[in-house]
Amino acid sequence: MTQLTELFDRLERATAVLVTVASTQGSAPREAGAWMAVWQEGQVGSIGGGQLEWQALAHARQVLAGNAPAGETLRYALGPSLAQCCGGVVQLRFERVDATQGEALRQRLASAQPPVALFGGGHVGRAIVKLLSDLPFDVLWVDSRDEVFPPDTPQHVRCDHSDPVQAAVTDMAPGSRVVIMSFSHAEDFDILVACLLRQRGQGDLPYIGLIGSKTKWASFRRRLRERGFSDAELAHVTCPIGVPGITGKAPAVVAVATVAQLLQTVPVA
Repeated sequence: MTQLTELFDRLERATAVLVTVASTQGSAPREAGAWMAVWQEGQVGSIGGGQLEWQALAHARQVLAGNAPAGETLRYALGPSLAQCCGGVVQLRFERVDATQGEALRQRLASAQPPVALFGGGHVGRAIVKLLSDLPFDVLWVDSRDEVFPPDTPQHVRCDHSDPVQAAVTDMAPGSRVVIMSFSHAEDFDILVACLLRQRGQGDLPYIGLIGSKTKWASFRRRLRERGFSDAELAHVTCPIGVPGITGKAPAVVAVATVAQLLQTVPVA
């Protein structure tokens, strides 16, 4: 169960206080946008642990009990008073949330997460989605084949059956990290062309990753040059995908290497 799924499941039964990192200065345990939902019994999510989280939990429960106002943003200095040595400053916002806020709250929390567009519902694609279920990404999963998405797909993953598959490129969120691993080289090529054209026009795709060998990329690169793409444009493509040094080819291994590379594209707050 993902954190968002667990949050909305519990909100059906009880109101919570949502604690959000509104901003940070200097060194901080979590980035702006990180959140946790707090009930009198338990929590979902984390703002970084330690004394900061301990004090935030205590204050959130005061808000739940009506002993502190909702809607406040409080400043926490990460120094001796919190027994933390980060040295930065964190601003935390406390607000009451319940099931009536439903879709608006879901969109707000999802929009704070970097978008990923994954093309391909095969074994590696499924392994990547499984890993991403507990990570701060908003996932669009695309395939041209019918009935390829498993029934247990996490709720925060939006599945898109697109034929032709490259048509989905125009609908990707700005800032999407694109991972291309369809069932055929022909589809991979069409998706990649669409991504490079979008990057040429909008410049809003920070990562375009293509699964495959160096030989596959050499073939694609030659064909793309024939289509008029420059070396500078082609340098924006990562192929093979995955952090260097991980050489296994099992789906789970490729997925770990790829997701680690995606995490490297997320700027540190």
